[in-house]
Amino acid sequence: MPHISERAVEMPESPIRKLAPLATHARERGVKVYHLNIGQPDLPTPQVGLDVLRHIDRQVLEYSPSQGFRSLREKMVGYYAGYQIDLEADDIIVTSGGSEAVLFAFLSCLNPGDEIIVPEPAYANYMAFAISAGARIRTITTTIEEGFSLPKVEKFEELINERTRAILICNPNNPTGYLYTRREMNQIRDLVRKYDLYLFSDEVYREFIYTGSPYISACHLDGIEQNVVLIDSFSKRYSECGIRVGALITKNKQVRQAVMKFCQARLSPPLIGQLVAEASLDAPQEYTREVYDEYVERRKCLIDGLNRIPGVYSPIPMGAFYTVAKLPVDDAERFCAWCLNEFEYEGQTVMMAPATGFYTTPGAGVDQVRIAYVLKKEDLEQALVVLRKALEAYPGRTL
Repeated sequence: MPHISERAVEMPESPIRKLAPLATHARERGVKVYHLNIGQPDLPTPQVGLDVLRHIDRQVLEYSPSQGFRSLREKMVGYYAGYQIDLEADDIIVTSGGSEAVLFAFLSCLNPGDEIIVPEPAYANYMAFAISAGARIRTITTTIEEGFSLPKVEKFEELINERTRAILICNPNNPTGYLYTRREMNQIRDLVRKYDLYLFSDEVYREFIYTGSPYISACHLDGIEQNVVLIDSFSKRYSECGIRVGALITKNKQVRQAVMKFCQARLSPPLIGQLVAEASLDAPQEYTREVYDEYVERRKCLIDGLNRIPGVYSPIPMGAFYTVAKLPVDDAERFCAWCLNEFEYEGQTVMMAPATGFYTTPGAGVDQVRIAYVLKKEDLEQALVVLRKALEAYPGRTL
């Protein structure tokens, strides 16, 4: 029998989805599962986007240009201007979700064996995309005790060598909800400039910032305009994960030309998704405000509730709609599986993402979980009750 590739063997399972079969079996047993494991918003997609979807009058659903429709890219220029990000339409390449943007950035900018420095915990698929490109992730650890703030510049420089090509950040952060400060962003800028690195910046959660501190985009940083590759997506801000429309944005013409080769090889980004995305940019301000206000309430509900459970600790996330929480358990992955396999409270259980999948350092995050507050408050409140009961009953409890 032929062997599968070494790349496939190295490819990690998604910590967000790997327990999905257990959740399916739980539902088949009649147990209600509260899905806190995945960043799938339950809020409605903008009506303007749904209306376009319902009234498509094309006779042919054709290929779009490989870089995406120009009308969409021109409208995106106006959107970014609202965040003081100065772009031209040609700086923007539409991708099949933010995930493809990350993959194409790696494939275009990195050679096999090149290294990327990434603060951990980090979005797990970054590792998968690095393996696909033959690159290596080098992590710099942030800790829950310090609220996941960046370590000092010396810690970064300890990792930099002749193979280092890039720094990758997610701001606001998935999975921690951390928002990088101006000081931290300037620290990253200085490193990028000093060592002539790429800065890959995933900023898909910029709408969801819950502090008076300003949003500092990588595109706001002076002196590294040719080094920055911005990753974006329509998925989260408009509850449009399924349309698979994202963007890779850079002022670096050489990088754009390289990315376009991969775009041409995959032919085109989703036609229907682009139609919905372009219309959604016209969503009224009250849509954005109502969504934001709802996440503020959900965040308060979840974080207050978590920190009232004995032995549980979560820092207050300042952005996105996730938090990483520390639980009084021997092994969070075992606990998450146990919740789905063996536990129920009044016919209910919870599904969370074990945090070890967001770390590459062995043993890191073993007692932590990522929780997404994408359910309505009533469901979050009930999920917290179920989690408390599960922790009380779990045989591997450490308190």
